[in-house]
Amino acid sequence: MAEKGLFIAFEGIDGSGKSTQAKLLASRLSAAGYRVYLTFEPTDNHIGSMIRDVLKGKETADERVIAGLFVADRLDHLLNETYGMLKKLEEGYIVITDRYYFSSYAYHGTHMDMQWVIDANFMSASILRPTVNFFIDVPVEVSMQRILLNREHVELYETLDNLKLVREKYLEAFAKLSNVENIQFINGNQTTEQISEDIFATVMTYSEIGNTQV
Repeated sequence: MAEKGLFIAFEGIDGSGKSTQAKLLASRLSAAGYRVYLTFEPTDNHIGSMIRDVLKGKETADERVIAGLFVADRLDHLLNETYGMLKKLEEGYIVITDRYYFSSYAYHGTHMDMQWVIDANFMSASILRPTVNFFIDVPVEVSMQRILLNREHVELYETLDNLKLVREKYLEAFAKLSNVENIQFINGNQTTEQISEDIFATVMTYSEIGNTQV
């Protein structure tokens, strides 16, 4: 497993506010003089674009195929010689990703055996575990309201019943892997500003941050 630099993953069901918090953290760290690389999954490369077509309903695929595409996209996200997360960490950046392998455990774990998904992502986990996983936890009803208000089209997994299952699978995965993962639960019912403050305060406690200022 790589031990280079500060690597932060944001997790949460759709509509949880995790993307907003990832952007706020990146902006705040940049303003404080740190080198920051903000990224996301699925990526916008070729494999990630295939995944997005499935999520938008433009293409259909078996759940095992979708899970496999995420595995391939994630490995390229890690190992790509131009924009891979490992390369950015080696260059001295704080890397922040909006979703990582816990998203696969939760979302695909609602449709197949979670252990299969964990095993399929073993290589990514063995290459690079996050310094910290922030899980933005909000009531499913709140997240669904946000989705309906802010999106023209809902995606494949964005139904109330499915999001309830996804949240349950997140909690199951966290419990299963709590001995090897640093998971920080964030109350998503707070104001956006308070959530951002809580996350920033936690990030500043990690020793890895000392080597990433410009």
